[in-house]
Amino acid sequence: MDWKLILRLSLFGLAMAVATVSLIPPSFEPYCWLAIFVVCAFFIARSRAGKLFLHGFFVSIFNCVWITSAHILFATTYLAHHPGEAEMMNSMPVTPALMMAMTGPVVGVLSGLVLGLFAFVAGKFVKPGSPRAPSVR
Repeated sequence: MDWKLILRLSLFGLAMAVATVSLIPPSFEPYCWLAIFVVCAFFIARSRAGKLFLHGFFVSIFNCVWITSAHILFATTYLAHHPGEAEMMNSMPVTPALMMAMTGPVVGVLSGLVLGLFAFVAGKFVKPGSPRAPSVR
């Protein structure tokens, strides 16, 4: 496992963790994640010859840690900008922070399955060490 690659790619998750608190609206967030998954899958396939699925899976697990932590730390701001989630969480018998801590890992595993699949499929089209796009000089 290339933990350095996994940690680097998970920085997209850290950026999204901060951005989804108050900058990115819930309706636009899935498109951001799709773009991030495609980019991550490409870099995993280009960097690794094997274990593509596992690399994608672990990137999402790290993302889950970043996102869950940020959403819990900034729960008040997050819920103020996400009224649908706030309404759902207020109807639950547990605090919003506990609800986020319980659902975050589930979402992390599910998105890990998706990113793992993306990386596996990207490996069919992109070979490790593929040359980068030619630079214009």
